[in-house]
Amino acid sequence: MPSIFGIICFLGIIGNCIIIYTIFKKTKCRAKQTVPDIFIFNLSIVDLLFLLGMPFLIHQLLGNGSWCFGSIMCTIITALDTNSQIVSTYILTAMTVDRYLATVHPIKSTYMRTPCVATMVICLVWLLSLLTIIPVWMYAGLMSLKDGSVRCALLLPNPATDIYWYTLYQFLLAFAFPLITICVVYFKILQHMSTTVAPLPQRSLRVRTKKVTRMAVAICLAFFICWAPYYILQLVHLGVQRPSVAFFYAYNIAISMGYANSCINPFLYVVLSQTFKRQFMVAIRPAQEQFRFNNSMTNGSVSLRLAPESTQQSHFSRQYSQNALPVTVAAH
Repeated sequence: MPSIFGIICFLGIIGNCIIIYTIFKKTKCRAKQTVPDIFIFNLSIVDLLFLLGMPFLIHQLLGNGSWCFGSIMCTIITALDTNSQIVSTYILTAMTVDRYLATVHPIKSTYMRTPCVATMVICLVWLLSLLTIIPVWMYAGLMSLKDGSVRCALLLPNPATDIYWYTLYQFLLAFAFPLITICVVYFKILQHMSTTVAPLPQRSLRVRTKKVTRMAVAICLAFFICWAPYYILQLVHLGVQRPSVAFFYAYNIAISMGYANSCINPFLYVVLSQTFKRQFMVAIRPAQEQFRFNNSMTNGSVSLRLAPESTQQSHFSRQYSQNALPVTVAAH
């Protein structure tokens, strides 16, 4: 299992760094930043932060659950894990609402679907997530084991009852409510697309909107498919007094699926978006500069002017991963 986590961590970090670099390069080249760009950029940052906590999980698995990084790092990694999961879910929800506005109300929502508004939404998402994980900041700490080692865990005041409330709290806020919202919104989108016909001048825009919407659906499906086993096992664990070996294996597989979601997203962007492929090639292409020599007949001198080669500014519009509840620790 640690080797699988290592592969996921390596591929995920590389993939998300590529996404971040591509969007950053596009913005640096003064290309117009789109709302999907902002959402995907922040989602990739969240995925990257989540994956950076994986080495601690790998070390913990190799050490049979023992933690040797101190109390402060225990709190930080646990909070990072949980916050990344919740932020990803909320960003996906915001992306879904954006797709609804772009598809159902393309004209009326023009003043709302701006980079400035998208940035404000991202800030609000981070703020809500930080408020949501207050219990993690309060109760994450080190628990002494019988063999003398310590373990990073959530030290709830009354474990017998608090574990039920905490598990349901995370399940509802980080999974169930966003899932219901996303499903309802996409149902409205599909209902609108199946019952309306766009005027001829708007059909090209309608085609682009459909492509971005398909991307959003794919990202959301990948997220919830990857994280559903983890949340289901969390709920099942509430009714299990002594988990079996098979349960622990299934739980580790569920954790690996959750982390894998952060690794899958960059590949979905590349596979499902020809526009991103072109934008990526523009981003990694070495800057080419050509010299233009202009002979000045008035002063007999030669002027040397440096002109950067113009780059194609393709429209990078796609959308949208994960993740994480404090999967590196256990609540006690």
